[in-house]
Amino acid sequence: MAATTSSRILVKRLIPGLLLGFFVFLGLAILGDLRHVSESILAFDWRIYPLALLFTLFNYTLRFLKWHYYLKLIGASNISWKLSLRMFVAGFPLAVTPGKVGEVLKGVWLNRLSGIPVGKGISVVVAERISDGMAVLLLSLVGVIAYPKYWPAFLLVFVLLVGMIVLSQIRPAAMFILDQLEKIKLLKKIIVGTREFYEGSYSLFKPVPTLIAVSLGTISWLGEGIGFYLILTGLGLQPGLYLASMAVFILAFSTIVGAVTALPGGLGAAEVSIAGMLTVLMVASPSEASAATLLIRLATLWFGVILGLIAWAFSADLLGMKAEQAHDVEN
Repeated sequence: MAATTSSRILVKRLIPGLLLGFFVFLGLAILGDLRHVSESILAFDWRIYPLALLFTLFNYTLRFLKWHYYLKLIGASNISWKLSLRMFVAGFPLAVTPGKVGEVLKGVWLNRLSGIPVGKGISVVVAERISDGMAVLLLSLVGVIAYPKYWPAFLLVFVLLVGMIVLSQIRPAAMFILDQLEKIKLLKKIIVGTREFYEGSYSLFKPVPTLIAVSLGTISWLGEGIGFYLILTGLGLQPGLYLASMAVFILAFSTIVGAVTALPGGLGAAEVSIAGMLTVLMVASPSEASAATLLIRLATLWFGVILGLIAWAFSADLLGMKAEQAHDVEN
């Protein structure tokens, strides 16, 4: 994998996700009746919105701690907190690239700034996604028990994630498969990177790191669920424990739906899931459901994208616009 990338290429990769996001928002507004959605948003108690953003920042903070912990586990101990944070935030916009493939660039950044093999760096990205997936599954468990029709999707994702973690720890089997693949001439060149990816995954998915990562993820995503609860109360829904639990369940389960589609940022799938579940489970009006969906996605996904783009302005070394700044590694 090439260790260089330009800001122009990154922007081009973002364009499809940005356009899809615009059309998804437009579609939600139209489906909820544009006039009624506008009225719901205008009637929203905007004093609550900064609190929702703070809970999103709480989520990002705990996820950053997990990211930095993972870097230490794969041997990137020369990455400072400052540089680690910059890489973490700069990676937010990559979530809206097609299939989220842009996120593998964080492996390239790690290689450039710490010397860690790209494959090992990519294992951190994958471990982040899997531990986040396990966390939102845990948060959605109570809701799934209450609404059994969601069990098939829940079990499918659960078995897939647990299976990946378990398989990564069966080292003899993994080594045997890699050895056999290496004998195939067409695959030989990529096996070195695959081995590095596996070594990183093997370290990251050991029981203790997995427990720590999933625990941090569960608490962090709970923060976004509370932010969603605040948004719903700001739209006039009756506050209380039931609304709070449903807010956490709906946001967590919709995150799962968005992730399994592999769409940029889960765009379209997550929004439809949030609005649909609000309408069916909470008996919210279409305009309320659409307004709530627009507000929470702005406070989470798009808030992160904006923070990431700001980080890009201070990350010329990551974006391939100038030579590596070695002093950042040590300071």
